[in-house]
Amino acid sequence: MPSSQISGKAYHDATKHSYLSVQLEPNYVDASTQPSSFKVYPKFYRRVKLSLNNPVHSFISLTSGITLEKVYKDTAYQLRVNPSAGALYPTEVYVQIRQIEGIVDGIYHLEVENNCLTLIYELIDDGLESYIIPGKSINGFIFLISCVYYRSSWKYQNRSIRYCFLDSGHHLGAIAASAYLHEKNIQLVFDFDKLALNSDLGFENKEFITGCAVSGELQEKNIRRLRLKIPFVSGTDYFESNRFIEDAYQATTQQKSRQQKLEYPQFDFNRDKFYQTVLARRSIRRFRKESISQEDYLYVVQQLQQSIPTENYEEIEIYSVVHRVEGMTPGLYRGTHLVKTGNFSEKTGYLCINQAIAKDGAVTLFFVSDYLNYQTAMQVAGFLGQRLYLTSNYLGIECSGIGAYYDDETKELLETNKDVLYGMVIGI
Repeated sequence: MPSSQISGKAYHDATKHSYLSVQLEPNYVDASTQPSSFKVYPKFYRRVKLSLNNPVHSFISLTSGITLEKVYKDTAYQLRVNPSAGALYPTEVYVQIRQIEGIVDGIYHLEVENNCLTLIYELIDDGLESYIIPGKSINGFIFLISCVYYRSSWKYQNRSIRYCFLDSGHHLGAIAASAYLHEKNIQLVFDFDKLALNSDLGFENKEFITGCAVSGELQEKNIRRLRLKIPFVSGTDYFESNRFIEDAYQATTQQKSRQQKLEYPQFDFNRDKFYQTVLARRSIRRFRKESISQEDYLYVVQQLQQSIPTENYEEIEIYSVVHRVEGMTPGLYRGTHLVKTGNFSEKTGYLCINQAIAKDGAVTLFFVSDYLNYQTAMQVAGFLGQRLYLTSNYLGIECSGIGAYYDDETKELLETNKDVLYGMVIGI
């Protein structure tokens, strides 16, 4: 059967973890063979160094910037505004800039390692709009998120298709956070001609477009497709193909998402404090088994329930396993509704491949969905994950994403037939 006729659910099911599968495939890798995690175009391409003192530069830089460098076991790690499974960072950002003073109209690659924009294509009467929003033109910004999938599949093999989509959603969340800080509206787009874009951007199946965010003034105008293909530049220093991931991407790209009315969230964060939160966001690796307040927990839930600014959508239902929230009965909640009482901390620790953070935090959350488009659903889950990171960190509560769990046993705990897309934990 052609991959385009296989559902996203089939690919999700094929990457499930179970207690047995984890024992049989412990997934050890040689760290010295890790592929490069930065894409760099040749040195002769024109570049614009980004300055945080320039509002436009700051808006772009904060969508993907490095915020901390640390050394672990003699290896240097550069942590970014967006979290990533295993700190492997498969996502890249491209941005089309049109009619912004001081910047040539063109398509740029955001070169994270050197905090600059690399001009990879200069616009004339063409652009990205015809692939994404035909019949329209954006004076402003079109952000594209792509995945250099081998950075993730090097370690996580087939299951990395999940992490590529989740990381893409996190990255869209980072763009939305920067837009909030710079008082710009942003709209996410998931249903568009990604396959044609992959070809014209010169990705050669080694990189693929996942999501898009637009910000600016919308005009009624026909923009033609790119008049030239962009030369191929690899996002890793070496590459090993994975047919499963390529087929899963193709299949889930060609399926339509659910549709909804576009609505914008209404946040009330203090922007100075939120800016510091964006810079300081980290994934916690250990909790002290302390409680958080009910007020803080309900504030976090309220922010998760805010609108996601997109017309292409998949509904994400959030279950919370409450372990340590002052004034709340420990147990399983769907939203704020108590499903069943009990101390499930040891159970959630077991379900999340015996990770201590899943049982030692205050709340373990699971994102589930009965989706039409798997790729969109996973990205929306990642987008909500970024919102959870920033909201909890804003309140002084730690957070971590959990991509590894025993899928079917987790569904049994939640008493749901929907697929579990993501796990997260918050606490102190």
